[in-house]
Amino acid sequence: MNPNTIRWLDRNIGRPVCFLLTLQRKISSFFKSKKPYLQKCDKILFIKLIEQGSTVLAYPALKKAAGLVGQDNIYFMVFKENRPILDILDIVPQNNIFEIDSRNIFTLIFSLFKVLRRLYKEKIDAVIDMEFFSRGSAIISYLAGAKTRVGLHQFTCEGPYRGDLFTHKLIYNPYLHTKVFFASLVEALNHIPKQNNGLMIFEVPEIKEELPLFLPEPQEREALRKKVEGIKQASLTKPVIILNPSVSDILPIRRWPEEHFIELGRIILRGFPQATIIITGTSKEKEKAEAIVSKIGNAVSLAGHTSIRELLTLYSIADILVTNDSGPAHFSALTSIKSIILFGPETPLLYGELSKNIKNITPDLICSPCINVYNFRESPCHSRICLKNISPAKVLEKIKDAVTS
Repeated sequence: MNPNTIRWLDRNIGRPVCFLLTLQRKISSFFKSKKPYLQKCDKILFIKLIEQGSTVLAYPALKKAAGLVGQDNIYFMVFKENRPILDILDIVPQNNIFEIDSRNIFTLIFSLFKVLRRLYKEKIDAVIDMEFFSRGSAIISYLAGAKTRVGLHQFTCEGPYRGDLFTHKLIYNPYLHTKVFFASLVEALNHIPKQNNGLMIFEVPEIKEELPLFLPEPQEREALRKKVEGIKQASLTKPVIILNPSVSDILPIRRWPEEHFIELGRIILRGFPQATIIITGTSKEKEKAEAIVSKIGNAVSLAGHTSIRELLTLYSIADILVTNDSGPAHFSALTSIKSIILFGPETPLLYGELSKNIKNITPDLICSPCINVYNFRESPCHSRICLKNISPAKVLEKIKDAVTS
């Protein structure tokens, strides 16, 4: 389903549904005795529907939850197309992953009801909503039937209205890295709300968990190498530099200009004539990737030719990745590749991976970052001037540093 359609549904359908469910919850509470908040939970469901990169940021939170209830008792709800990274992380049991089919409104509703039926049978007793201010995920959290529901609440801020559906409510803290915030959602399960309005107050949890290192089998590396050499019709020569012009349809504003990638490829080859340049992307971007390859002059396109596992295998045999702020920026943190991430509308202070192998480039503009959870991640800017201001020459300097270090 088109991301704009999902936003429209969330705003125009989600808002009244949140209001009605909140009304139902408050009316029904008059007829129920006040019970203490659940201190101990046995099964935890995470809801993170979109963006596989954010799922990588959630890894420490998943490990923390596994420490509380055991790995077999953590569950995850995700859009079907975003599941593959969960299989790579290998922290949530395969049978505990609930897929929502978001191809269209009908498949979405049908698969959601199917998942909710399964959740009732599983008797989930805690839900953690990781979708910031999404109404859809708040609605699902409530309908899942869990006694404990953890998520962001509006309180006095001007953020998006999502009703009053959580038992453990956190204020959004724009000064916390997203990885720490996700872990805080799990930490909330260890505490009782300090006030009658459900506000959670506790110390910021420490993040100790490092991401698992992806190690492909030798035959996987060899098969990937042969695939690249078959397309290139020549052997793989060092340094192997990956350029990823791809970004998700959710936030196309994060895309570094195509002409910048082309110019970067050309000046890389002038500085490193033996370099192998590989362009990656989704199957939808095959044509665009081929156009970039033809304009660079000596590059290979793997757009649409790799699964996520093959992409990570590619990272394990390559030297450097240059990418927009997108899923691959996070996937690369699972490998030893040196990555250069181009940020503009968003900031690495909140969303950057915490890895010594990653270097972030950000513009020095008053308007950057311009998208956040309060404005539905919709920018008033359409020119992408922040990313245009990051020159290929500046990126090349980072590449040279990475090659020589």
